[in-house]
Amino acid sequence: MKKIILPAFCLIFSLIANAQANKYKVSIIGFYNLENLYDTVNNPIVDDEEFLPESARRYNSAIYWDKLDRLSGVLSMIGTDINPDGLAILGVAEIENDTVLNDLVKMPKLKERKWKIVHYDSPDRRGVDVGLLYNPKYFKVLSSAPLFVQLPGGSKDAYYTRDILYVKGVMDGDTVHVYVNHWPSRSGGEERSMPGRAAAASVCRKSMDSIQAIQPHAKIILMGDLNDDPVSPSLTKVIKSKGKLSDVKEPTDVFNPWYEMYKRGIGTTPYQDAWSLFDQIIFTGAWLNKEQPGYHYLKSMIFNREFMVQKTGKWRGYSRRTWDGITYNYGYSDHFPVYVIMVKKVN
Repeated sequence: MKKIILPAFCLIFSLIANAQANKYKVSIIGFYNLENLYDTVNNPIVDDEEFLPESARRYNSAIYWDKLDRLSGVLSMIGTDINPDGLAILGVAEIENDTVLNDLVKMPKLKERKWKIVHYDSPDRRGVDVGLLYNPKYFKVLSSAPLFVQLPGGSKDAYYTRDILYVKGVMDGDTVHVYVNHWPSRSGGEERSMPGRAAAASVCRKSMDSIQAIQPHAKIILMGDLNDDPVSPSLTKVIKSKGKLSDVKEPTDVFNPWYEMYKRGIGTTPYQDAWSLFDQIIFTGAWLNKEQPGYHYLKSMIFNREFMVQKTGKWRGYSRRTWDGITYNYGYSDHFPVYVIMVKKVN
């Protein structure tokens, strides 16, 4: 954990030093898998029986509101050491509907920010979706749409997966295209499930290509729980992301800032005593030009404060998950949130 936290302090001091010579605006873009954020009301259309008061988990209003309070506490802190307003844009995964998002943004720790939401119901059999939260002070939505992912036969074709959320908006003068993803899981084995993630990646890639064909310098962000690491084929071959800045030659190239971090054994979600880095925010090379008048990329961070780490039991050292089996663990999520810092010089 110290390997990740220490650079954050160095970054803060660096920003303060730079601010003395230049004036910068800062916008923070994040992603967080909220780990099964369900309401307590039965939806007969989806399989949500696991998260109802009469289920084995005894999932009730007390648990629901406690989880919302814990999540809102985490979200209220991300990036505030850089910008007092915190996050400008936040992608989220594993949420049941717009009800839970509306409840979340109205929690006491967040309500003053007046966050807005973008959400569409997905065909996922468990009823989990992705969504986008944003601070209207920094971001204005122009358009949005759900992008359907057709799962290929022979992979996980027994049920539907989550749609990809596409949002186009303006971030303080910059037109920004955002894709929020939750690609098919690795259940059934990594190899068998791989075609499903490749299919989801292909949907993003084709949509990105259509934008870049018209506007090569388009500022595009792809974020989400990808259920693949930065070195996986879905990213390196389908999205064609590059892990080294020196390999990004064109504004249409895709840079993955998590590649080197993953190579050092740092991750966002643990499995069998090893860290995976499934939660990523990657973006086109158009964000890397520091001489442009708009925002450019500065830094990528994992938000993993000590209170979010499990201190006891078999999950000791892991991210402090919501559940230990079917017992409420008074945790946050089995994933750590990630965020990137974008800066813009003020004339």
